[in-house]
Amino acid sequence: MTALTTANQLTLFRLLLVPCLVILVLYGFNGWAFVTFVVAGVTDALDGVIARRYGQPTRLGALLDPMADKLLLVSTFVVLTMPLGLPNQLPIWFTVLVISRDVIIVLTVAIVNLAIERRVFYPSLPGKVATVLYILTGAITLLYNYLGYASPVVTWTVYAALAVTIISGLHYIVHAARLVNEG
Repeated sequence: MTALTTANQLTLFRLLLVPCLVILVLYGFNGWAFVTFVVAGVTDALDGVIARRYGQPTRLGALLDPMADKLLLVSTFVVLTMPLGLPNQLPIWFTVLVISRDVIIVLTVAIVNLAIERRVFYPSLPGKVATVLYILTGAITLLYNYLGYASPVVTWTVYAALAVTIISGLHYIVHAARLVNEG
């Protein structure tokens, strides 16, 4: 099967949307930035559905899809943390925490996989909930920036995402410790 399946094309399209989104936010095109983020989110949902439904999973897709997801969210959070005079700005501590959690998880998975010589890490429910809250945080922040006013909803989603980020990070660490102890 060719690696450039429909699902992989959608993932590549999502990767191309990332710099567009950043540029749109930097230049104050908040409505278009919101639309771009939503389109990227839709392609994320579609690529997985298409790959499973039409038997198109590939190694390339397995590599690119999570990379595209992380790049989209990290880029969105970083640009929304910058002092651009937007009505809603993400706190720097939040962006640093989210990025740090992801780095810690990647390093933990790599170490555990090396230690016990098998792949045993899969996305957890807290991790999936954290990802959903990250997407909501990005979308809501972009939407309220487009609408032109500061909203407490942005703050609420940041704190909800913060709580689940901590829970999911601890969950992965406990899971890793169990795996290493079981050998």
